[in-house]
Amino acid sequence: MSRSLCLTRDCLGVNIRIECTVLPLAGEQGLWTLICIAGLSARQPTAVKAQGPFPGPLVVEQLLEEIAESLVDQGYVTCHEPPIWRLHAQAQLRRLNGARGVSRGISLSLPDS
Repeated sequence: MSRSLCLTRDCLGVNIRIECTVLPLAGEQGLWTLICIAGLSARQPTAVKAQGPFPGPLVVEQLLEEIAESLVDQGYVTCHEPPIWRLHAQAQLRRLNGARGVSRGISLSLPDS
């Protein structure tokens, strides 16, 4: 099963794009998140949303599949172009990891007095 998808829909001459990706959260606890980004094609996204955390990739991959099926039912079609908002997904992942206070392996200590 894929860990990302890109769907588009032409609505009154406007091409709407949705990109979703499944990514692991930092901290080696086995937690994953789903990040979806939407907007007009060839423009900056208008929405960036995250769901999770989920306990393992299989749970979130199933959710991604259900979202894809729902969007296809609404008239979206699979887009085979490369993702254009990958940096926005990475920025959202950094925000999520920062909000969780995940240790980045940096340890600060005060000298003994």
